[in-house]
Amino acid sequence: MQQAFFNTVKNSIPPNVSLVDVVADLLNLSFDSVYRRIRGEKPITMNELKTLCDHFHLSVDQVLQLQSDSVVFHAPDINTTTVSIEEYLTGVLKQFKYFNAFTNKQMLYLCKDLPMWHFYSYPEIASFKTFCWIKTIFNDPEYQNKKFSLAEFPFHNCYQLGQQILMEYSHLPSVELWNYESFTSSIKQVEYYRDAGLFSNKEDFKIVLDAFDKTLDHIQHQAERGRKFMPGATELAYKQPFQLYVNEVVLGNNTIMVELDGSHLCFLNYNFLNYLMTNDHRFTSRSHAIFQNLVSRSTIISGTGEKYRNNFFSHLHEKVAALR
Repeated sequence: MQQAFFNTVKNSIPPNVSLVDVVADLLNLSFDSVYRRIRGEKPITMNELKTLCDHFHLSVDQVLQLQSDSVVFHAPDINTTTVSIEEYLTGVLKQFKYFNAFTNKQMLYLCKDLPMWHFYSYPEIASFKTFCWIKTIFNDPEYQNKKFSLAEFPFHNCYQLGQQILMEYSHLPSVELWNYESFTSSIKQVEYYRDAGLFSNKEDFKIVLDAFDKTLDHIQHQAERGRKFMPGATELAYKQPFQLYVNEVVLGNNTIMVELDGSHLCFLNYNFLNYLMTNDHRFTSRSHAIFQNLVSRSTIISGTGEKYRNNFFSHLHEKVAALR
């Protein structure tokens, strides 16, 4: 059982990271002592078990192979009173860099809303969405009486972080399942800000809508190629596969599953931008099976299906045009 536990730990770290080094550092032990524990020659103590489970986000149920119906989730920042948007974006960037540290990797995304990193494709839409999140979701009191202005709120640091996230995303193969409502919440935000008079001027409103259209065009271009790349990149940069499916019936719930050298992680969205994470095999296996079932009942619009792809993105562009 102890050997199985350390195998689980090993599968949760990138292949270029030494299990012995990590455990020795966490438990303040010599390499020899760590090897003896890994081989099962010396039992790990309860304190050591707790330290390792806390660090690698493992549940005791998993370690002891108990057949309970409990699933342990890790919730980043749950113990933090306030998190800035820059800290949030830094955390997302750290996750993507972790994914890309593995050799064989793939992201499966059941998408209810447009993935947040796409909003950092262009600075104007990045500025608006960042302002919206800070004012409406983070409820920053300093923004309570503020109106959105591109000149006043460019959020250069956030845009740079978002661009780095987008770059890491473009290096990660993905299979994504969208629907016709995946763009609705963002359109509603723009509509609300317009109707509530929260744009400082009409020109900024028009520029933000133009940025929405450019973002949709870029995603469509990637879907057409079946490859990911940054805005403005040449075909030499078209590398990682991008499989995009559309389901006309099921509305997703922003679930992300990541396959990393045989191990699996599952992320669930909650409280708008926050997420829960688990590597519980039962949960990830069932989530993966449901995702594959939905994909089998959906229409692929990347690399093929030109007519359906054009219709899908035309529908999203019409939502933007309706605001003009």
